[in-house]
Amino acid sequence: MRTKFKKSYRFAINSSLYITIYITLITGVFLFYYHELIWYHLLLFALVVYLFSFAIIQFRVERYIYKRVKKIYDDLTLLESASLTKGAITTDMRTLTQEIDKYAKDKKIEIETLRVREQYRKEFLGNVSHELKTPLFTVQGYILTLLDGAMNDEKIRKKYLTRASKGIERLGYIVKDLDMITKLEVGDLSLNTEDFDIVELIENVFEMFEMKAGKKKITLTFDMDYPEPILVKADKERIQQVLANLIVNSLKYGREKGTTEVSIENLIKNKVIVRVTDNGEGIEKEHLGRLFERFYRVDKSGSRKEGGSGLGLSIVKHIMEAHNEKIYVESDYGVGSEFSFTLEKTK
Repeated sequence: MRTKFKKSYRFAINSSLYITIYITLITGVFLFYYHELIWYHLLLFALVVYLFSFAIIQFRVERYIYKRVKKIYDDLTLLESASLTKGAITTDMRTLTQEIDKYAKDKKIEIETLRVREQYRKEFLGNVSHELKTPLFTVQGYILTLLDGAMNDEKIRKKYLTRASKGIERLGYIVKDLDMITKLEVGDLSLNTEDFDIVELIENVFEMFEMKAGKKKITLTFDMDYPEPILVKADKERIQQVLANLIVNSLKYGREKGTTEVSIENLIKNKVIVRVTDNGEGIEKEHLGRLFERFYRVDKSGSRKEGGSGLGLSIVKHIMEAHNEKIYVESDYGVGSEFSFTLEKTK
């Protein structure tokens, strides 16, 4: 398809006007001193000069400048500049400069985005490899030890099979969470929205982790009594998963004999905000911006001892985004952390 040429007459008009004025003035002065000056002859002369100058200059612009401008457009077309190839070619320098500047800025942003994504991809592949490798090698080690003769000892056999089972369980967590986060990111996970009591749901989550909290003597509690139900509209199962992940994290990094407190507050007329607060070790500011990345761990060594897939907070973020809601984190290192998220109230 032939590229359209958008003619620009501004340069030819202005240049012709300057030439006409200059030549007419010189001619007028000459006629005034040496011949009889007839004004309509001079006006006719000016018109002829203007038209002649315009025709010559415009022709040269189209032939000279257009060839060079077209080459710029052709070069940019090779770089797949959608914004430039859609429009007609123009010889107007201001318009061309604006288009080139816009193109350069867009490409710079695109290049920076690709660099960030490439770095993220490398980190993600490395993290996936590491997370899968650790339980795989652990299970393989126990099984090989058993095959080498340790299975004959009933006590060792039971112990090693139990540990291998935990390794396989962790692999299952990772694969399951990877599958879920992939569905969340591509929008393939449908939400079953319903009205439910968020207070009752939090109490159920407390019961789920009562024994886990008891091992560290951490108290799971509300900030106050909620005698009346607080009805919200969301996917109950997914919100339970959000609460479970946040409370598990508070137990994982909470201090002995500490507290994990949940509060529910009215944010605006149709929104509530649920806060999960602990008095654990807290998170340093340098880590806050990356907490919700896949496999990102604040404690690179200790947190792996606690198990889990390393995808919990990333899943939490995607679940809240799927609900068109927000999740926030605040933390003071050595004091504790607070994760909060919004939900729509039932009218």
